[in-house]
Amino acid sequence: METDGKRMKRTRSVLTCVLAATLLASIAAPASALPALPPDGGNPGLQWTATADAPPTHPGVAIEWDVPITMSDGTVLKANVYRPADHSGTPIAEPTPVVLNMTPYTKLVGAIASQVIDTPGVSEILDMLARALNLGGTPLSGLGDMLSAIPGGALRSFAVDGDLVRNGYTQVVVDVRGTGFSQGVWNVLGEREQLDTVETIDWVSHQPWSNGNVGMSGISYSAVNQVQAASANPPALKAILPVESGGDLLRDIIAPGGGVGIGFLLPWLTAVNVLKLVPDVQSLAQGTFDQQWLRSRLEHPAVFFDLLMAALVTETVDTVPPGLETLLTEGSSIRTDLMARPENIAVPTMLYGGWHDIFTNSQPRMYNAIPLPPGHKQLIMGDTYHLNPAAQFGTPGAPPRLDVLQRAWFDRWLKGIDNGIDNYGPVTVKQQGGPWASLPSFPRPGMTYQRMYLDPEPSGTSPHSVHDGSLRTDTQSGGTLTLAPGLATLCSQDSAQGLAGITALLDACGKDSRIAEHAALTFTSAPVGAATQIAGPVNVHLETMLDTTDGYWTATLNDVAPDGTSTALTSGQLAASLRKTDDARSTRLPSGDYVDPFHLLTLDDRLPTVPGQITTLDVGLTATDAVLQPGHRLRVDIFAGNFPKGLLPRPLLNESQLAPQHLVLDPQRPSFVTVPTDVPLA
Repeated sequence: METDGKRMKRTRSVLTCVLAATLLASIAAPASALPALPPDGGNPGLQWTATADAPPTHPGVAIEWDVPITMSDGTVLKANVYRPADHSGTPIAEPTPVVLNMTPYTKLVGAIASQVIDTPGVSEILDMLARALNLGGTPLSGLGDMLSAIPGGALRSFAVDGDLVRNGYTQVVVDVRGTGFSQGVWNVLGEREQLDTVETIDWVSHQPWSNGNVGMSGISYSAVNQVQAASANPPALKAILPVESGGDLLRDIIAPGGGVGIGFLLPWLTAVNVLKLVPDVQSLAQGTFDQQWLRSRLEHPAVFFDLLMAALVTETVDTVPPGLETLLTEGSSIRTDLMARPENIAVPTMLYGGWHDIFTNSQPRMYNAIPLPPGHKQLIMGDTYHLNPAAQFGTPGAPPRLDVLQRAWFDRWLKGIDNGIDNYGPVTVKQQGGPWASLPSFPRPGMTYQRMYLDPEPSGTSPHSVHDGSLRTDTQSGGTLTLAPGLATLCSQDSAQGLAGITALLDACGKDSRIAEHAALTFTSAPVGAATQIAGPVNVHLETMLDTTDGYWTATLNDVAPDGTSTALTSGQLAASLRKTDDARSTRLPSGDYVDPFHLLTLDDRLPTVPGQITTLDVGLTATDAVLQPGHRLRVDIFAGNFPKGLLPRPLLNESQLAPQHLVLDPQRPSFVTVPTDVPLA
């Protein structure tokens, strides 16, 4: 056992103390009697923050390193167990609720991060520096947006929340099979890994330091793992708080629109496969090194790389290897494993996502699919990327810090403290171009879908693009517009999204599409006369023509400011030959127009295009919530590619030959965008 010793007590403002004491009586009222809460939580939010920042119940944390947990097939996983402790470092005798985090990034990384965070004064200094570094109004304001995640509390979801432990929780962090110090072969969210999680939950619930109530936390991969576990309904699991979880990894990151998500997959797979090779140095020094660990690493040093490489080097559809073919087959085991089953979740779930996260495609869908009453399920969507969850949390008008929400959520569902958190939201969104808002549902009520037609007549707003067209309520002009694949999308918000936010450090890439639009056809509306809200999924209906048997189309919906800044609100992409939809899983308007097409993305359903023949495509854009301020315009950008977020698999790339692609604009067979708005667009 080891202890972190005495920890410096956090200080709070006198005002917060007075408000917290004044509000204590009202917070104790039954949750059902409380009104819906604003984005910052209102008075209860102040109490959640006061509770999280109060001196801890226990002064120390005792750590038991690399505890073995044997799975049903004999594979041994390794866990770090963090327990509340007294001043001497002795764990308390009282059993506590347990918060479990399953990670592929090695629990050693989380342990180091938590030691840094918990070093007296370090957290406060980091928070102060991040808040003090104001880059707003500079070309690097995107860097400031990234740094603002530090005081937002997300680091404690990724690492170990020492404050949570010191206040009467045990936290268990486990290296998933084949990663960190755990034995076996990395199963990448597969069936065996999912069973491991269920077995680990059961093991945790029966330990003497556990009172049998288990919650789960964690970011990204660990969040996907939570949703999978909750879908299996293990008896001891009582609540989850997945931060940036995906629900359909094929469509989210592996093959968005049928292209290979190389921008994210390549660096991510490299990082995990390298980290899993880091040995347990202490066991080497003590002569207790795990030979089974070494054998599994030598046998499978680069998990999943075979599928990625097959997608990038296989030359024809007829020679696709079995593994890749299985991934691209509807109902296959690997494809089923990569899909969550939120409709099976029966435990309270607070989902956090971002409008430009790599998993944006799934997050609102999962919230709507969970069969729980509002409040027992909650959705928070920030205007963030994968690398800056909870940016600006804890600032005026924004939600409380993520660690504060985590504490309140687990206090409510693991300890039974009626603190009003189930009256939060249930949908809390940072409206793009607007403020934070609390909504009763997603999409926000009051939206009506409207067609806006892509017209070749110049709008006079984007002379930098391949063609400056108009977005209109009717169309009377025609013509064929041509654009070629290029690399301008390297500097785009789509690129930033696919790279988890890296290129968003530069405003010229993350907050302005004008560089990327040098390779785009643009269609721009007249300025709106009143604030116009856009909320929900969006579909771009295109009449296209190719000179080859395949191509790759990308569409974005943009907010164009009076100064010309073009900000992408949402995007989508589609390989032309993978255009077949499953109407049972798609959403259409009574008119028949798609608003949320569900493409099968399978080799069996592939429809090669006929050169020179018009082909109809419906490119679904991820759901969004935004507002066009008076004087702003709506724009649709059309690209012939989306590198590096998506790259056609080599067999389809060979068929496309990277040839120019054509958009056929014909009033009798129009191309249009179907937009959900609260004010008719002109």
